[in-house]
This record gives sequence, structure tokens and C-alpha cells, in this order.
Amino acid sequence: MRTSRAKSRAALSMAAALPLLAGALALGAPDASADSAPGGRAALTGTRPAWATAGADRGASADGGRVAVRVHLAGRDAKGLADYAAAVSDPDSASYGKYLGAEEAQARFGATQGQIDRVRDWLRSNGLTVTGANRHYVSATGDVAATEKAFGTQLRQYRKGGRTYRAPATTASVPAALGDAVLAVSGLDNAPHKSSHDEALPPPDAVFRNSGPFSTYYGSKTSSALPDAYGQKAPYAVKGYTGKQLRAAYGAGKWTGKGVTVAITDAYASPTIAKDAAQYAKRNGDAPYRKGQLRQVVPDDYTRTEECGASGWYGEETLDVEAVHAVAPAADIVYVGAASCYDADLLDSLNLVVDKRLADIVSNSWGDVESNETPDVAAAYDQVFKMGAVEGIGFYFSSGDDGDNVGSTGTKQIDVPSNSAWVTSVGGTALAVGKHDTYQWETGWGTLKASLSEDGKSWDGYPGTYTSGAGGGTSSTVRQPFYQRGVVPDALARAGGGQRMRTAPDIAAVADPNTGFLVGQTQTLPDGSLGYDEYRIGGTSLAAPVVAGVQALAQQARHGLPIGFANPSIYARYGSKVYHDVTDHPLGAERDLAVVRVDYANGVDAADGLLTSLRSLGKDASLKAVRGYDDVTGVGTPAAGYVDSYRFPFRGRH
Repeated sequence: MRTSRAKSRAALSMAAALPLLAGALALGAPDASADSAPGGRAALTGTRPAWATAGADRGASADGGRVAVRVHLAGRDAKGLADYAAAVSDPDSASYGKYLGAEEAQARFGATQGQIDRVRDWLRSNGLTVTGANRHYVSATGDVAATEKAFGTQLRQYRKGGRTYRAPATTASVPAALGDAVLAVSGLDNAPHKSSHDEALPPPDAVFRNSGPFSTYYGSKTSSALPDAYGQKAPYAVKGYTGKQLRAAYGAGKWTGKGVTVAITDAYASPTIAKDAAQYAKRNGDAPYRKGQLRQVVPDDYTRTEECGASGWYGEETLDVEAVHAVAPAADIVYVGAASCYDADLLDSLNLVVDKRLADIVSNSWGDVESNETPDVAAAYDQVFKMGAVEGIGFYFSSGDDGDNVGSTGTKQIDVPSNSAWVTSVGGTALAVGKHDTYQWETGWGTLKASLSEDGKSWDGYPGTYTSGAGGGTSSTVRQPFYQRGVVPDALARAGGGQRMRTAPDIAAVADPNTGFLVGQTQTLPDGSLGYDEYRIGGTSLAAPVVAGVQALAQQARHGLPIGFANPSIYARYGSKVYHDVTDHPLGAERDLAVVRVDYANGVDAADGLLTSLRSLGKDASLKAVRGYDDVTGVGTPAAGYVDSYRFPFRGRH
């Protein structure tokens, strides 16, 4: 399995990220013809990582070293699955909306018992010990020598990022007789791999609080005594938007999400989520939870709690749950926690949602950068998403919080699994909701920070340095899907040169922590006790559950019929009035925007002083929000009329 950690997508209003957490029909990956296998063998494309080069080679792996692999199963009809997933999701298709039940989908496209048995027997015959088997994969362990024999490749040591890791020297393969049964194998490379085990989850993180002054709505309180910014006085940041404001901004109207179930996947599980969510709803005007409206599905055990920063995921779950409920107060919410932040465990959670059809809509606020994803894991994720699509389940992934990722990785790239052609990638905005909950405008989320000078007369380094912004850009591994044709400009689709590629995001919602959402959770107080507190938060971790909530409203408006994989429907509405077409200069090309933030230096109280800063809006790395589709906000954000547009068959650009 790929062992790089997934990352959460939440950003505190201190502008620091939460701890690290992590086909067919023109939906396939680029040509992999370079992968080949000797006669009588079927190549498993993409198993040799890009970093396993001759120059990085440090020699053979010891024969006795241990390897743990997952052999992902292809199922009965891989091409048929991709074709049907696309057709059932496309409003222009005669098969649109003709979803299959979970067992029907499994019977038509899932792995057969014969495939499972053949793979299991083959692994055992090569000296590997089978450790598990289900409809998705067969797992096994063995030494390096046995693994090399089974997969027809040598495992060598390669230098990567200052460390040495194991990886195949050539493309792995399986006997040709298993070619129809095996989709991919993960675990042959181990970059990076750390493992710890702890059945008890750690306590919540230390409390974080915002200092005032605040605006109660955008622009309600202005910093009249502070220096000008962009030729005017900047307003103080909002305390944090609530459900009433977000519902008004994104056109919720009378809809509540009744009859719709939203799943949330993260790692671990907050031990206080039910109490926190109920208290937050009561304090902030959201509808109280019905009995059974919020439930958790969690594993029997947890692993890697220290490495993954388990307590940081509590805040992620809390944000996701409270944001979905704020936007869709009558929707049922099922939280499906993974045993760790590693791909194998996150995949298990996603598969559980699909196998048991636990929800119609799945919100996911985690991911990693594209350069860390290997094709084997990408194939396993896409298998889940396609199976979900044929069942009418839609997956929504936050697009990332580091803009073009150049600052954090040195390379311009997008995030995964948000890059998949089978998910809805959700970008981020800075949102202005005015008096009487009136939508004013949005910019793309991108922040420049300048601190107040010691004499209080200027902003140091004005307009400031880049801190964070909505992820987006062009994939280097996934071809342009059919629904993006004619919408995404070639300047973006062909940004890497050559053929058109998948561009992210698809749609957007509020993410800027300077115009963020008020969240409430149990935290560890300065005296060591636990207590409920509220603070402002942002990140595309906020945008994803907000859009998931809006989609729950839209599904209710659609007479309860699942929207399923939403991208074809989202792009069919492109250019219509159901979207806010977000730009970085909504008040005119010469008008830049900013807010003033005041923070506690210690994150808790004024004992160590206050930090005053200017936060410019709409300044996302090299990415720009412009008229039409862009790689910060996609087609835009839901406007009044978006939800209602699902009441009747929509005839958009197609």
C-alpha cells in the first residue's frame, strides 16, 4: 500500500493548517504503454514509482525483508463498470438515473468468488501468507524473495527525499491467467512507512480561541483607527458565519435535506461529537438533531494514532458534521471513521459506504499531492468511485489548502483524490455575507498576510506574504473527462502541454478562514480539563461539507432521487444563473479587498498579547479566479436557483 499520509483540509483562523492527516469514456489515465511484461504475464501498469530511477538505485533489497501487499480485484467487467458509471451520471444519456442497488451492482460488476479464490491460491503457491480476502482485495505478506517471484520483478532500494525506500525495479506482473482478476497491487513500495498501534485515542487538542474585535456580518465593524489598505479602511474579520448565513448565501430556500443521507469520511472518531454537535446547534440557531439523525460507524481498532495526529482529526469530523447540519438541517449524517490516515484504511471506509449503501452523498476533507499518489492506489480509489456512481452515490473532495502547491512542494501540482475524474473537486472562496444575511460577493480564496507595525502606523511588508489558498490546477496523470469539454479553457486543460487533462476544482464554496465558519467542539483547556469552546475555521475542509449540504438540498428538491456522481449535472448548468461566477475582483478590477484580524498570541487569551494583521483576499498563489471556469472556483458557487434547478429536468449547455 502507499504509506504516505493523507492530509486534512481544515485551516484554523490563525491561518495554520490542522495537523497532517492525508477509466473509460475519456475518464482514464494517460497512456501507460511503457509498462510491459514478459510472455505469459499480464503487466500491472504503474507499479514502478517515478522516483525509482537508475540514478537513485542503492542496491537490491534483502531477500528476507518482509513485504505486505494488497492485490486489488478487477471485478467481472471493468470496462462495463466505467461505461455504466458514466452513462448513469450523464443527463444526456438514456441511462441517466437508472442506478443499481448495492447487491445488484456487486453481482454485475464486483469480483467473483472464483476471482478471489484464484488470486488467493496463486499467492499461497508462491510462498506468500494470505492475511485477508474480501470482494475488493486479497492481502498477503511474505519475504522479498517470494514477493519478487510472485510479481515478476526485483525489489530494490532507492533514494528519495533524503531517505531510502523499497520499490520494484520494473513493472510488476501476474500470470496472464489472472489478468482478468487483478486490477492493481499496492505495497510493493514502502515510501514512507511508519507504524504504531494504540487502541486508545488521545485527548482533544489544546483549546484555540479567536480574539475580537469581530464583524457580525461582512463589513459590520471597521478598523477606523488602523492604517488604510487598498485606499480604504478594512473591516474586521467576521466572528464566523453560521448556518443561517450560509443557507442564505447559497440559495437554500425552503429546502432542508429531509430524506437524504450524507456520509462523512475521515480518520478516527471524536469521542464527543454527539454532545458537541447538539450544543453547537442549540447555541447557533440550527435545528436540534432528531434521535438517530447523527451516527458513527467506526472500526474495532485504531492504528498509527500518534503518526497521524489522531486528535487533529476530531476537529475535522466536528467541522464536517456541523457544516453539513448547518446547511441541510434535516439530512441524516453518518460518520464513517477510518482506522488510520493511510490509504488502505481510508479505502476501507469508502468501500464500506458503497458496499452497504450508507449514504447518497459522501463528503471527504482529506487528501495528498498528486506526486505522492501511485497509479495502483489511484486505480483502487477510482474503482470505489465508479461502483458508487452506478449506485447513485456522489463523492465530494476538498481541493486542498496550498494553492498550486509550489510553496509547499516546489512543484506546481493538484491534489488527490480530488484529481480523480470520478469525484467532485470542491474549491474555495472568501465569502461576504452582509446585513440581513444578504449575499454580497465572493473572491477566490487566497491570502496575503501583513502584520501591523510596532508603531501602529503601517502594515509591514504590505500587502504581505502568501499563507494559504484554495487548491487547483491541471492534473499530470488524469485525462480530461467528457463533462469538462467545452468548459475548461485550453490554457488550463493543456497547461502541461500536449493533450487535455483533468482540471480542478469543479465547484466551490466558502473556505477562507478569514471569512470562515463558526465551529464548536470539546477541547483541552489551559488547566488540563476538557470543555466546549467555539472558534472560526476555514479551508476547503469547510467547502466540501458545505457543497455536500447544498447537494442534499438539491436531492430533496429532485423529489428525493439521488443525484449520484454530480459532475455531468454540475457542468450542464455551467454559464447559467444558478451559479455565482466568482472572480478575484468582484467590485471592479481596481478594487482589492482585505480584512483585519486580531489574534491571541498564545491562541487562548490576551496574557501574551495580541497580534493584529491585514489579510488580503483573492490572492491565491499563481491561480486566479476569473470570469467563467477557473482553477480556483471551478464553475462557481451555488446561487439562488441552483437547488430549485433540480426540481425538473435541466436542459443546459448540452
